[in-house]
Amino acid sequence: MADKRFILNSSRSSKQGTLINVGKESEEYIELTNSMIMGADDMASIGLAEGQLAIVRTEFGEAQFKCQSGKEPEGMIFIPYGPPTCKLMGGDTGGTGMPMSKGWEVEVIPV
Repeated sequence: MADKRFILNSSRSSKQGTLINVGKESEEYIELTNSMIMGADDMASIGLAEGQLAIVRTEFGEAQFKCQSGKEPEGMIFIPYGPPTCKLMGGDTGGTGMPMSKGWEVEVIPV
């Protein structure tokens, strides 16, 4: 199971955009940015249950997220941008001013 890798795509969600008015320190914003979405079949393949915590690990670092099933394509996960995703990013911005945040190969480890 530990050998299975996933592709992580991280970006801002529409809900995240509306929560910015509430503030980045609100419970709702923190809960959103500490969650990840992956397909139910992928969750089952690594023994991850709905609502369970999982560690997502990149070559740069790791962070813990609460898992939810969703309509992600097989082999992909989605995590909204936030402080936890910053722990996963390297420092290279490719000249854009923002670190690369899409297409990372990651390990997902149920907690």
